[in-house]
Amino acid sequence: MRRLVKKVKHGFRGHPLATVALYGPTDSIASKVAVAIIPTDGAEPDELERWVLDRGDVRSDRGIEMEVLQMLLRRGVQTVVMTPTIIGCPHEEGVDYPEGSACPRCPFWEGRDRWAGQGGE
Repeated sequence: MRRLVKKVKHGFRGHPLATVALYGPTDSIASKVAVAIIPTDGAEPDELERWVLDRGDVRSDRGIEMEVLQMLLRRGVQTVVMTPTIIGCPHEEGVDYPEGSACPRCPFWEGRDRWAGQGGE
C-alpha cells in the first residue's frame, strides 16, 4: 500500500477525508482493511468499504490497493488518514461473535489495548 501511504504523508488537505484502518488476527498480519469516507467536517462517514483476505496480507495485495485508490479518486478525497498499525481483530463484535465477549477466532487480541499496542490489563 505504498501509494496509499504517500497520500497519508501529505497531511490534511481538506474534505472529503478518508480513514483507513487495518485489522488482523494478530498485530503482524493485516487480513482486513476498512475505508470510510467523511464528506465534511463533523459529518458521519457516508460510505464504508471493507476488503478481506483469507490468506496473505492486504497491505501487499496490489488489487486491493488499486480498488482503495479508485474509491478515493471516485469520491474526490483530499485527505487520507491511516492507522499506523493493525488495530484489532478483523471480526465484528455483535456480528461475528456476541457483544461484550472476546472473538473466539482471534485470541491474540483478548485483553490487549489495541490503541496502545500493549498486552494485558
